Amino acid sequence: MTTRRKFLASASVAALAGAAALTPPRLYAQEPKIRWRLQTYAGPALAEHVVKPAIDSFNRIAGKEMQIELYFADQLVPTGELFRAMQKGTIDAVQSDDDSMASPTEVTVFGGYFPFASRYSLDVPVLFNQYGLNEIWDEEYSKVGVKHLSAGAWDPCHFATKEPIHSLEDLKGKRVFTFPTAGRFMSQFGVVPVQLPWEDIEVAVQTGELDGIAWSGITEDYTVGWADVTNYFLTNNISGAWAGSFFANMDRYNELPDHLKELLKLTMDSSHYYRQWWYWGGEAKLRTDGTKMKLTTIPDKEWAEVEKAARVFWDEVAQESETKARVVKILKQYNEKMEKAGRPYRYT
Repeated sequence: MTTRRKFLASASVAALAGAAALTPPRLYAQEPKIRWRLQTYAGPALAEHVVKPAIDSFNRIAGKEMQIELYFADQLVPTGELFRAMQKGTIDAVQSDDDSMASPTEVTVFGGYFPFASRYSLDVPVLFNQYGLNEIWDEEYSKVGVKHLSAGAWDPCHFATKEPIHSLEDLKGKRVFTFPTAGRFMSQFGVVPVQLPWEDIEVAVQTGELDGIAWSGITEDYTVGWADVTNYFLTNNISGAWAGSFFANMDRYNELPDHLKELLKLTMDSSHYYRQWWYWGGEAKLRTDGTKMKLTTIPDKEWAEVEKAARVFWDEVAQESETKARVVKILKQYNEKMEKAGRPYRYT
């Protein structure tokens, strides 16, 4: 005879068994089906903002299907070897600008800080998404077995120096850590560009090996510790926004199912959005409330010489290849349109 207690007990067992069958396994109970290694150009403190939130979000959603391991600047390979390592499949993906990772493409010169290509951070995504740069980058990287995933903007490029800069004359002879193309351009004004591993920069300024840094805006100066070893921040900038991207080994990207490709795109977009407001707000707040660096400015009339020289530089670059000429043509058309549109797109 089945008692009420026995019936309830057996019913409970059956219910628990049914629930167990319907409950998915814990996300990390087993090795994920797909595992990528992504290295960023950024050191740990900066990566906390420019990439880690997006990777953490991707991993939480993808769960056991896929996990991306994040590595910081020079952790697996030196930044200058990032492209080759990704192309060979030593690492699966990269966050960097083309210039820093020594990309062997015709668009490399435009990565990072191409002088005065942008005035504001929003210029970069508009150029890529509405003016055709995405298509050009996709063409160039497809030729070399790399997938260009998504481009976005970072901070403007300013000088952080130990000594004050009040004129172009003050820049002469200054040994400055900067990007290859920015250094090539600014060398005509007497700047001595220096390339060093990212993690060595702070000590190099302290020991006098460097006189300054032209690698970021004031937000990064404070975030990574450079504001602790420099005294002055020049409000004139070489470019209004750093242009960087996410890249992946083509074979590894093509292996992904479509829904993971879409998730990757969404989390990269979230990374771009985060940086838009983080940098925009940070640049203004630290200029006005920051206590570690004094602001200096080169007069507009004098700085106009640098802006004029940039257009000459653009034309020189355009003569180097058909692809570079295409990009320079787009940059010119875009900037002419922004100037014609007037405020708030451009202020005179």
